[in-house]
Amino acid sequence: MKQTIVAYIKISLAMAIVGSSVVAGKLILSSFPIFLASEFRFIIATLILIPLLLWQEKRIPVIKPKVLFILFLQALTGVFLFNIFMLYGLKFTTAIEAGVITSTLPAVIGVISFLFLKERLTMKKITGIIFAVIGVLLMNMISGGTSSVNSLLGNSLILGAVLTEALFITLGKSVSSKVTPLAISTMMSLFGLILFLPFAIYEARNFTFSTVGIMDWLNILYFGVVITVVAFLLMYQGLSKVSASSAGVLTSMLPLSTVILSFLILKEEILFSHVLGMLFVLAAIFILSKESTPEEKESETAISP
Repeated sequence: MKQTIVAYIKISLAMAIVGSSVVAGKLILSSFPIFLASEFRFIIATLILIPLLLWQEKRIPVIKPKVLFILFLQALTGVFLFNIFMLYGLKFTTAIEAGVITSTLPAVIGVISFLFLKERLTMKKITGIIFAVIGVLLMNMISGGTSSVNSLLGNSLILGAVLTEALFITLGKSVSSKVTPLAISTMMSLFGLILFLPFAIYEARNFTFSTVGIMDWLNILYFGVVITVVAFLLMYQGLSKVSASSAGVLTSMLPLSTVILSFLILKEEILFSHVLGMLFVLAAIFILSKESTPEEKESETAISP
């Protein structure tokens, strides 16, 4: 039980950090092109993780081709496509709107894990998902907003980010017991570096680096160290102990973090509906963190081969 609670805390912290990436991304977009910023992020993360992997595990791990392919798919969806959808989406919508759209993650992951990982949706998980979805609906009740073609495009791109993040977490659960969290995090960063590299080189040719200030470089450093290294490690350590559907409910911390930081840092308006929605999200996490019955524990480890 203690290990499970610790896993819940790690995943919640990881998703809160990912939520902060929405705000940090909004700031970075004012100074850097998308692919170049992402490339710098994964260069920093890779330079940290490879030496850390060699120090901790004493060798480069041998990964089976099937597992390596799943890791690549995970990087393609949750690292490459997620960042493209999220950062381009933020060009056309607010950080708070992006935050509330990402609130659909728990329901999306719950459905995907049920369909593809054959995880049984226990009453506790269903209740947690329902509370998270209620929180989503409440946080989306933004009065006084006006829609436009740009905001519709931006919100559609953020929805694409939700789908790719859901695949990222679901695929991550399928390999979390086969490779160490540190090795997976290193592979994610390495794949990210490779996938963004050709586009980053193209953008760098016409980019004036002299216009970048110290705060912009600090934002990139935060992306590389905290959002990539720390969040990846916390996420994979947590996924090794809980089911994908349980992790899905905990992703509610992502929009919670985004809404709060958007208000504090970007000075975007936070409404009563946001606060009420956040309370339901916290209730969902509390319900999920209650002690599982033996049957629920069994179902949480019932992953299809």
